[in-house]
Amino acid sequence: MIGKTDRQPQLNIFKVPLNQYIDLNHELCLLSKKIDWERVEDDFSQYYCLDNGRPSIPIRKIVGVILLKRVYNQSDESVVERWKENPYWQYFCGETYLQHQQPFDATELIKFRQRIGEPGAEKILSLTIHLFNKKEIEEKEALFDTTVQEKNITYPTDTKLQKRIIEKCRKIAETEGIVLRQSYKRILKQLMIDQRFRQHPKRRKKANAAARKIKTIAGRVVRDIERKMNNEQLQRYAVDLSIFKLKLKEQKNTKNKIYSLHEPHTKCIAKGKEAKQYEFGNKTSIVKTRKSGIVIGALAFKENIYDGDTLKPQLEQIERLTNYQPETGIVDRGYRGRSTISETKIMSPKKLPASSNNYQKQKARKQFRARAGIEPVIGHIKHDHRMIRNYLSGELGDTINTLLAAAGFNMKKMLNRLKAEAINFIFYVYWRIFNKVFSSNYSHV
Repeated sequence: MIGKTDRQPQLNIFKVPLNQYIDLNHELCLLSKKIDWERVEDDFSQYYCLDNGRPSIPIRKIVGVILLKRVYNQSDESVVERWKENPYWQYFCGETYLQHQQPFDATELIKFRQRIGEPGAEKILSLTIHLFNKKEIEEKEALFDTTVQEKNITYPTDTKLQKRIIEKCRKIAETEGIVLRQSYKRILKQLMIDQRFRQHPKRRKKANAAARKIKTIAGRVVRDIERKMNNEQLQRYAVDLSIFKLKLKEQKNTKNKIYSLHEPHTKCIAKGKEAKQYEFGNKTSIVKTRKSGIVIGALAFKENIYDGDTLKPQLEQIERLTNYQPETGIVDRGYRGRSTISETKIMSPKKLPASSNNYQKQKARKQFRARAGIEPVIGHIKHDHRMIRNYLSGELGDTINTLLAAAGFNMKKMLNRLKAEAINFIFYVYWRIFNKVFSSNYSHV
């Protein structure tokens, strides 16, 4: 059953409402009035049963907490903990009185993200896009770029993952009551020490031998545990065992390698950076309007596809979110080979024909210089809105984290605008008062 926020609550004579002692000109208070919460409740009510079960958490409250988490770069645990301390956060989420308990358990955010999936996360992004006026959203030119959203994994090495396979097999055996032929605890500890510093000429032979021995032991333990499992146990751990076998079969030239046992879909993406040659995660595409700087599209891809192939699904998403497509998409040279996608003209830096006049050359230069404006936007989305490292699991977690990070950027942009407008209004009022007092005092001079 859907839990709803009471829009006309019965006032309590023994409590003071929040709007009586907070600053209603605060940017969060102003933003809460710009959002159409009735539409939000209607959009997300389809993910709930209408007449069965106990009432859920009110939709406005949980959507508000998700937005606050992204705007202020909080974890699931910290956002619900800070919520009870901040009256402005509570007012934004529709509370009438100050609450002294957490709004709900932090695990409810995990369940809600799984409940709404990718379509629901797109609705949240669309909500933040439509906070701005239509003219700002529907600009003729949009900037496209791709980046890597890194997974929350350590730097993968074959030896480290093989050691992890042995440890996981030990844990499975302990859980199922299986007695292994040998645990290899002491041997594995020494082998991990021996395989270090294999680049050193005097240690190379011993280190490579230790690494080969670890792989042999990992295969031996996997086969041992598989032999001693019954059919029910084999079905229960079929996915884990298949991942272990695929990892142990890998060779140097194997494609689609496994870089994490708990996130096997993680890809290795080379971006050509000098400081970080490889990044482990998924490719993500970001689109922003050229002048207003609103993020109108954010899409996570399962495969490490060519940048030019990201344009078509990205434009389809923009049309779903905003009901329009930009006339021109400005991209970098990584998108070469694409000139037109549906009705959108794709422009990338290239040598202009000799017949081009000076005006055309200057116009093209300005467009390609403007394209670099998306780089700091991606930096802010990553570092300020939780996309620098993705803590959400699975391929669905990649998609939802990308969409919510972009929504957090748009929310922060609108908050900054409202804050600036409030400050300008205060200065304007003070100026009018000062001007009136000054003119009245010196009118006789």
